[in-house]
Amino acid sequence: MSPFERRENDIEPRNEASQLTTMIDASMSRRNFIGAASVMTAGAFMAGMPVSTLASNVQANSKLMGFNAVPVSTDDTVVVPDGYNAKVLIRWGDGLFPTAPQFDPTGNAPSSHQEVQFGDNTDGMTFFPLSDDHGVFAVNNEYCNNEYLFSHQGNKMTADDVKKSQAAHGISIFEVKRTDDNNWELVIDSKYNRRITANTEMEITGLVAGHPDVKTAADKAGKKALGTFGNCANGFTPWGTYLTCEENFNGYFGSKNAVKVNKEQKRYGVNEEDSGYHWFQHDDRFDIAKNPNEANRHGWVVEIDPMDPTSTPMKRTAMGRFKHENVAIVINKDGHIVAYMGDDERGEHLYRFVSKNKYIEGNDTENRQLLEEGTIYVAKFSTEDGKIGGTGQWIALTHGKNGLTKENGFPNQEYIHLYTRLAATQVGATTMDRPEWIAVHPNQEYVFCTLTNNKNRGVKEGQPVGGPNPRAANNYGQILRWRQVNDDHAHPTFAWDLYVIAGNPEVHKGTLYAGSKNINNENMFNSPDGLGFDAAGRLWIQTDGKYSNKGDYAGMGNNSMFCGDPKTGEIRRFMTGPIACEVTGLTFSPDYKTMFIGIQHPGEELEPSHWPDGGNSTPRSSIVMITKKDGSVIGS
Repeated sequence: MSPFERRENDIEPRNEASQLTTMIDASMSRRNFIGAASVMTAGAFMAGMPVSTLASNVQANSKLMGFNAVPVSTDDTVVVPDGYNAKVLIRWGDGLFPTAPQFDPTGNAPSSHQEVQFGDNTDGMTFFPLSDDHGVFAVNNEYCNNEYLFSHQGNKMTADDVKKSQAAHGISIFEVKRTDDNNWELVIDSKYNRRITANTEMEITGLVAGHPDVKTAADKAGKKALGTFGNCANGFTPWGTYLTCEENFNGYFGSKNAVKVNKEQKRYGVNEEDSGYHWFQHDDRFDIAKNPNEANRHGWVVEIDPMDPTSTPMKRTAMGRFKHENVAIVINKDGHIVAYMGDDERGEHLYRFVSKNKYIEGNDTENRQLLEEGTIYVAKFSTEDGKIGGTGQWIALTHGKNGLTKENGFPNQEYIHLYTRLAATQVGATTMDRPEWIAVHPNQEYVFCTLTNNKNRGVKEGQPVGGPNPRAANNYGQILRWRQVNDDHAHPTFAWDLYVIAGNPEVHKGTLYAGSKNINNENMFNSPDGLGFDAAGRLWIQTDGKYSNKGDYAGMGNNSMFCGDPKTGEIRRFMTGPIACEVTGLTFSPDYKTMFIGIQHPGEELEPSHWPDGGNSTPRSSIVMITKKDGSVIGS
């Protein structure tokens, strides 16, 4: 079974109306909704729900969730419900090969060690089954914590330190085998094991390949890029490949010299100040004064074949360039591949890619070209004062249409793919509260997206309060939900609402900052980030928020993972993480009896964590396996 397949007997029946469908039917007949094919106002298409009644139909005791909620925790451990176990699968610095050295907690190990070890700060991941008892993991290693990677905490970087940092980034691929209790362990001598880092050769594909703005002195053809980094979340394809997403790539570039950046670099945050990695000090590739085009070679979706360790990763430029969070892939009913993507920065946008060609069952040779050509769209949402819910449009980012002309500064389609953010602004796309993970329900009728927070909402120009972003200085976040007209993922029109508005009902009682009605003092959280469905339709929500447990965040404790019923609206806390961590990354064994999640940056900024090894040990990002003691399906 590929990770794209689903167990039909576990899926919510299609004839059961979702909460979103119910809301649509309340204001307009089902027949009229399906038949709608043109832009309509929110009032005509779907009456927006008043803020005060959002999630008013929440039902407790969901039949989908068969566990008791865990309480808030501030302990330095992973807490799961009664009847469950949690064990570590792999930790930062664990060797992936028989000759790999053991992890050195002093921070003095050379780069050669990190090149053959599991990378730092695990994030998005996918389990690719080989059989019932074997599989291959592909895991993002988003960034590194200098305070633990180096004994000098990144303050005295050498050339080898830069190589070590670059090796801590990228992708880790490794085989696992099932042990007892539905747990798994690393196969250290597997032919599949591989590290992809900031220095791995990759192919630039699509229209941007060979464009002048991606040519460098080292790559005069503009078709071979080195490395991937800042890899946040992920996706996977029905033809068995892994999609890793390049997010905050700009933070790796800088210069010792004053540099005047152009409008394109400015929009992507590239300037002479990096984010503290200092790669440019010892690697000229990251000095924007010496190599101004290098940053343009990053910010893409990268396709990787996890089953072929000799394969070259592909940067799929047809899907646009921005700070990609994840990719949610759908085979549309007409055969086209649809990919939903978020740009994770305050005031950026939500995108969709529709392939030019169609998926052919069983012909993976042809299917592997589907992300090479297609159309990029950006979302524009209706906004009506005092209401949450309405319609939206997908606007094509196609040269010559919607104002994307030479006269307006868009010379060709290649430029639009390179500088997708500029095109989105030109067509009037809605600025969002940091679109992060996107997940499609297994019946493919509706789509969810975490909007994690946005301190600039209602504060900065171009980020007004309203529509799917209903709060100024949004410090809690919300989860957006939409459904395409006629359940056609290539259709230009959709209906939307918010599944949940996160908040604190204890601190902000009676205001929108208390959250929606499915938030209470037992399940409150902030900054929803990771998101995914299992085959039965349970929505798993992971947080990357403030863990101070005071002020606006009083009573929220450490970052956690929640389970939501998309039909009833009920949300329960399923697990809590250790001190100062983010809970991120989600995948399952094919039988859904083992859940794998990531614990990222425990003890960041020298917070007092020693997870997972305890004592006075160095905290280490890790992948955790969660199983039920009775061996049944997770969440049931």
